[in-house]
Order: sequence, then C-alpha cells, then structure tokens
Amino acid sequence: MKYKLSEENNINTIYLNGEIDMEVVDGIRAVIFPLIDNKKEVHINMKDVQYMDSSGISLIIESRKRAKENNSKVELKDISKPVEKVLTMAKKFL
Repeated sequence: MKYKLSEENNINTIYLNGEIDMEVVDGIRAVIFPLIDNKKEVHINMKDVQYMDSSGISLIIESRKRAKENNSKVELKDISKPVEKVLTMAKKFL
C-alpha cells in the first residue's frame, strides 16, 4: 500500500494505492487519526485501491465515528469498482 497526502483549505486528502488489508490498515490509521484528532476534514481517495477486506471496512467505520466525536468529517472519494463491491456487500449486513 502506498499513499500520498495533500492539504487544501483545511481538507486533507489521502490518496491510497494498492490493497487495504490487515497488514496495512494500522499504517493508514496512523495517518488518518491524527488528522481527525486535529479537527481536519479528511477525504480518502480510493480510485487506485484494487482490493479491500473487512479491516478496511472497519477503518472507514472507525474513522467516521472518530470524526463525528471530534466534530470533523471523513468522506470517501473516487471509489474503485473492487472497493465499491465490498462496500455494497457490507451495507447488506449493517
């Protein structure tokens, strides 16, 4: 997993590239959570994510919950087809 971070107008966008699984999710969390804790709006660009497992879903849920607690916001942007499929399946169970 590779990522690139940019900031514009108090919005931090993290561009993810690769696979989101249990091996990399802690590293992504270590980037996103401090931004949320500093009350930054975070956009997660998933255009180049080829695979995401349940740990990725957990990361999204945890990030949104944490953002709500910090009066901030987390949004998903440019969701790839493989990630869209996983999120669609997950919605059926949530």
